[in-house]
Amino acid sequence: MTREDELIAGRYRLERQVGRGAMGVVWRARDERLNRTVALKQLLPDTSPDDAAQFRSIVRAMREARVAARLKHPHAVTVYDVAEQDGTPFLVMEFLPSRPLTQLLDDGPLPAGRVAELGAQIASALAAAHEDGILHRDVTPNNVLITEDGTAKIADFGLSHATGEGTMTGGGLVVGTPAFLSPEVADGEEPGYPSDVFSLGSTLYTALEGAPPFGSDGNQIALLKRVARGEITVPRNTGPLADVLSRLLRRDPRERPTMAEAERMLAAVADGRPAILSGTKRLPAPPRRSRLPFAIAGGLAVAGVVLAGILLFDGDPPAESVASPPVAEKTTAPVEKPVCEARYEVTNRWPGGSEIRVSVRNAQATRLTGWEVSWTLPPGTRIANLWNGSLVQDGDRVRVSELDWNAVLPAGGTTTFGFIATVEGEGGDTPVAACRSS
Repeated sequence: MTREDELIAGRYRLERQVGRGAMGVVWRARDERLNRTVALKQLLPDTSPDDAAQFRSIVRAMREARVAARLKHPHAVTVYDVAEQDGTPFLVMEFLPSRPLTQLLDDGPLPAGRVAELGAQIASALAAAHEDGILHRDVTPNNVLITEDGTAKIADFGLSHATGEGTMTGGGLVVGTPAFLSPEVADGEEPGYPSDVFSLGSTLYTALEGAPPFGSDGNQIALLKRVARGEITVPRNTGPLADVLSRLLRRDPRERPTMAEAERMLAAVADGRPAILSGTKRLPAPPRRSRLPFAIAGGLAVAGVVLAGILLFDGDPPAESVASPPVAEKTTAPVEKPVCEARYEVTNRWPGGSEIRVSVRNAQATRLTGWEVSWTLPPGTRIANLWNGSLVQDGDRVRVSELDWNAVLPAGGTTTFGFIATVEGEGGDTPVAACRSS
C-alpha cells in the first residue's frame, strides 16, 4: 500500500494525498533529482484477477501516458515523466494549486461569457493535441482544472482508455464518463476527434446549465441509451453560447466543427463578437460565397416531433402553357417529375429560438445545377448563423442558394444547409420550403 514519505522509482518522495478519482490517487510529491514539487498520479490498473490482463493494462497506461507527455500547451497539464513501481504505473505531472471545474460548479452555473472563456482555453489545448494526433477521450468537468488565477487546464489525456476504465454494456466496454460521451461512442463506435468536440460541448453545457445535457441518471445503462439516441435536455439558458453549443452537440459527428473551429467560435463569444464559423454569416450582412471543409449532412434532433414542410416544383411553367386551349379541346396535362425537393425541419428547439435544417435533393436522373430554396418567414422570426448556403432576404421572403462546393448535385444527390431561428412570441407555423433550379 502506497503511503506518505515513500520513494517512488528512486526519485519521487510522496508528501501527501491531494485527490482521488476513478482512475487513481493524486499525490503531492518532491522530485529529489530536480528539487521541484510535482503531482504524482498513481494509476489504478484493471482490477481483473487475470495477471495477463493486469499486465496489459499497465503497459497500455504507460504507452498512453508517454503519448500525452508529447503535448506541451499552456492550457494542458504538463506530463513530465512516467514511472513504475511494484507493477503500478505513476504519471508525473506539473503540480498546480487548482480545483476541478466540478467544484467550481458547486456554487451554481457560470455566466455565458466565463464559460466561453474557459471553453476557448480548453479547446485551444485540445486542438493542439488533435494536431499532434492525440485524443483525450474523456473531456469532463472533472478533468478541467481551474488554477488560482482563473486559468483553465485540461488533464488526463487518454488515461481513461489506458487504464481500462469504462462502462459495460450489452455490446461491450464503453470508455469514458457516460454523461459526457458522444452518441457514437455510447453506441459502441471508436472515439475520434469529433467525439472530443462533443464531450467539450457537454462539459460547457454543464457549466452553463448546472447539469449534463443527458442528465445524471444513476442507471448507467439507461443513461448510455439516452446518450446514444442524442436525447439532450433542452437548455434553459439562451444567449450568445446557444449557437455554439448547438454545433458542438450535433448528433452526427460529421456535422460538428473541428476543435480549432470550436476554439475560434468560443473565443469570439468570450470577446463579445459574433461566433461565426467559416462560411456562415449573420443578417443583415450581405450574402457572400465561401467554402467549408466538410458538408453538413444532418442535424441534432433532440426536441420532440420534427416538423417538416415540403413543396416541390421545377421552375416557371413553359410559355406554351400560359394560354388555355378552348374548353372543347381541353386535355389533362401530364404531371412532370419535380427537379428538386426541399424539406424544412426544426431539429432543436429552446425558449426563444430553434435550430433549423433544410435538406435539398436532386429528384431528376441527371445532375442538378443552380438550386434555390425559398420560403416565407413566420411572424417575429429572424435568421442568424446560416451555414452551407448563400442567403438573400426581401422582407419576410427568404431565398437560399448554393455555395461553390455544393452547387452541383448528382442524380439523387442531397445537400443540406441550416441556421438558427430566433422567435418573438409564438413564431407561427413551420414554413413550407420550395425548391427550384435557376
